[in-house]
Amino acid sequence: MISLVGRAGLVVAGVLVLGGCGADGKTPAARPVSTAAERPSVARKKPHVTVPAGVRAGYVVYDRESGKVLLHEGARRTFRSASVVKILIALDYLRGKTEVPAGDLAMLRPMLRSSDDGAATRFWARGGKGAIIERSARVIGLRDTRPPPADKPGFWGYTALSAMDVARTYRFLLEKAPAAHRELIMGELRKATPCGLDKYDQYFGIPRALPRPWAVKQGWSGFGDVPAVPCKAGLVRPAAAPDLGLGRPVLHTTGVVGHRIVVVLTLHPAGSSFQVAAQRVTTLTKQVYRAADS
Repeated sequence: MISLVGRAGLVVAGVLVLGGCGADGKTPAARPVSTAAERPSVARKKPHVTVPAGVRAGYVVYDRESGKVLLHEGARRTFRSASVVKILIALDYLRGKTEVPAGDLAMLRPMLRSSDDGAATRFWARGGKGAIIERSARVIGLRDTRPPPADKPGFWGYTALSAMDVARTYRFLLEKAPAAHRELIMGELRKATPCGLDKYDQYFGIPRALPRPWAVKQGWSGFGDVPAVPCKAGLVRPAAAPDLGLGRPVLHTTGVVGHRIVVVLTLHPAGSSFQVAAQRVTTLTKQVYRAADS
């Protein structure tokens, strides 16, 4: 057993600006009047972000120091999650635990750090599949996140989510989750490997566009089981019902960059190569981050 007790906690003052429930899953009895940061529609939109033709995008930049959404567009559009849902799978597994068996820890770490799909599938089945998403939505206060379609219950990557809900998830992880759970998950996201276990390049978007320190959970789906150009560590290359964009590839970059939460979700035209989509996402991420400062 690996103990999760007795590690230093992190005290965070104030209210969750992106909304949500307490760690016990209960809705607070009373809330202050909504602030501008809680209403993405009133946040000031910034220029100089160009989404490539044929690409559907949703993005959010949230500043933890000021407690404000600095930039957003399409923040409540739904996308299929791909591997971004692994953060929710990990949080759900850890909920209420003070110890993690060594065997489970040996699966959790590569699931988060190197996007191990086999580990995610095992935790998904053990947690009740879509019930993981339903519990997470209640506890964290996610508004657009839904389980996979009823006819695809085993497809955890078909979970529907939005950029704003991903930002809420990072806020919950950083500000509400038990310190030991936060340290475990964030520690692995800080050590994200250049290559996923499936040999896809993980260093598109945030890792290639923005300076460290960062911690990331990437997502990709629809490019085939085997990449056309397998990733090699250290190699730098260009890189109603919810709409899941089935039939078109998705590529997501999400994470914490310094004191900011950055989420960029994208759906690409059918037939897009991974390399072309990765370059689009990296360029878009640079624009989004710079626009948040303008």
